[in-house]
Amino acid sequence: MSVDVPAQENTILVVDDTPTNLQVLFDLLSEHGYRVAIAKNGESALQRLQTSQPSLILLDVMMPGIDGFETCKRIKANPATCDIPVFFMTALSDSVDKVKGLSLGAVDYITKPIQHEEVLARIRVHLQLRKANRIMEQRTEELKQALENLQQAQLHLIQGEKMSALGQLVAGIAHEINNPVNFIHGNLTYVKEYTQDLLEFVQLYQKHYPNPVDEIQKRAKALDLEFLQADLIKMLNSMEIGSDRIRDLVLSLRNFSRLDEAECKAVDIHVGIENTLLILQHRLKAKSKCPTIEIIKDYGKLPEIECYPSQLNQVFMNILSNAIDALEESAITSPTITIRTAAIDTNWVTICIADNGGGIPESIRSKLFDPFFTTKPIGKGTGLGLSISYQIITEKHRGKIECHSGATLGSEFVVELPVQYSS
Repeated sequence: MSVDVPAQENTILVVDDTPTNLQVLFDLLSEHGYRVAIAKNGESALQRLQTSQPSLILLDVMMPGIDGFETCKRIKANPATCDIPVFFMTALSDSVDKVKGLSLGAVDYITKPIQHEEVLARIRVHLQLRKANRIMEQRTEELKQALENLQQAQLHLIQGEKMSALGQLVAGIAHEINNPVNFIHGNLTYVKEYTQDLLEFVQLYQKHYPNPVDEIQKRAKALDLEFLQADLIKMLNSMEIGSDRIRDLVLSLRNFSRLDEAECKAVDIHVGIENTLLILQHRLKAKSKCPTIEIIKDYGKLPEIECYPSQLNQVFMNILSNAIDALEESAITSPTITIRTAAIDTNWVTICIADNGGGIPESIRSKLFDPFFTTKPIGKGTGLGLSISYQIITEKHRGKIECHSGATLGSEFVVELPVQYSS
């Protein structure tokens, strides 16, 4: 790609306190198609730079007021002008520290009297270099944006695959478990009635025949008939509670994935949190290196939120799972997760999920929502959970998500959501 630019598109600022030098450079540069601006001292040059920026500056070293070195220093200290190439101009007889000038940011020196062809050649080279640098910066920014777009596309794809896989899993569970559980649960009612009838029949027999033959007495003693009569009803009640528990769990899985609610709709987010906690219940129980994790709920009175329920539940799952991981690693004696919800005003609500684990240092916290960033060992995490959560909250729901933590103060994730969804 050619980086040559028509000379007339470039403006050169000449800064010199000698009128003769200004006239010579003005005539030379204008003759070759450059636009020329002039300044008679450093102060005037700095003032001119506030309103217009040249493509290159020719700067005399020895000037009244602030000299060329100080002028150059101020130019390079200003972010708006720091990338403008600066040439120092000095007479052959002057004793000038060229290293000092270059260290201040100048790119070249030219000597007086001016050698026309040499000056034009040097100007042309540096203008081409500046143009090439700008093209490179533009291409770098385009590549950076392309990479970000690719990562976002990967996130969308992975998120879609995860939710699709979850939906298939739930559908399979609902199909394979729900039917036999409903069969068991429905028949338990009749089993309890039949058992009660049989027990009443045995009691009626005992009432009218209190002294059965020895063989029956021995068998009743071996069976511990009184205990069996009392415990059988308790056992059937426990089986009914267990079948209810399985049905509730299947229902929670369906509510969590919201397979039939892919569209945006108004829901009670407390239901989503409770369903997520039910699914994670097994991870809250005591283990060899971690006591039971206590869940503290401080739910405020919230309106129904317009959202994508399955995606919002995925956020709760990611945050709560990470909190459990942190508590398991911290090995504290009383691990807790606190969930608080509140209405900020009529338009916004907040959900805070905090743990009292080891906390997250700033060096890590600043990268939490970056795609593929993870502190977990290989095979334990993909680095996508929080990145996907960030995207769901900020892009899909136009909300906010932040992490507050210290090195030893636990971690708190704060999610703010608008009550009404706006696409």
